[in-house]
Amino acid sequence: MAIRPILIIPDARLRAVADPIIEIDDEIKTLAKDMLDTMYDAPGIGLAAPQLGVMRRMVVMDLAGEDEPPAPLVMINPEITKFGDQMQVTEEGCLSIPELYYEVERPAEVTVKYTDLDGKDVVKDADGKLAVCIQHEIDHLDGVLYIDYLSRLKRDRVIKKFDKAAKRAAG
Repeated sequence: MAIRPILIIPDARLRAVADPIIEIDDEIKTLAKDMLDTMYDAPGIGLAAPQLGVMRRMVVMDLAGEDEPPAPLVMINPEITKFGDQMQVTEEGCLSIPELYYEVERPAEVTVKYTDLDGKDVVKDADGKLAVCIQHEIDHLDGVLYIDYLSRLKRDRVIKKFDKAAKRAAG
């Protein structure tokens, strides 16, 4: 469909809470397709609607490897209903904070409840990379970025770097 521009910090919309989706209509289906196209083009493994400036509760992801067929996953109004007790540390990056990667600690397992594009309610257990991706993308719906899990010093350094870049770009 269409590749849309991805918002970069310090865009204030990345810190806003997204609104629930009431009806899965053609507009939502087009948004899902555009989000997947944008994510694949970036390239990334996940994308949340607020990263495109659309303040709706929808995320897309695809964790298929390079040698595997695409396995797109669209979650509408996703909500984590259970976090596992085990924690894991993984390196995360974000399309809205390009070219920076940091170690983040998150629960290794989650259960997520969401609606799919056909309007069906789904409950999915996830672990490993999928659990991390789900948490990362749902955080976007609540205005939370992965850098919020870093030490204050690291987070402030990242924000300062992108604030300077935004000021330079604005002239």
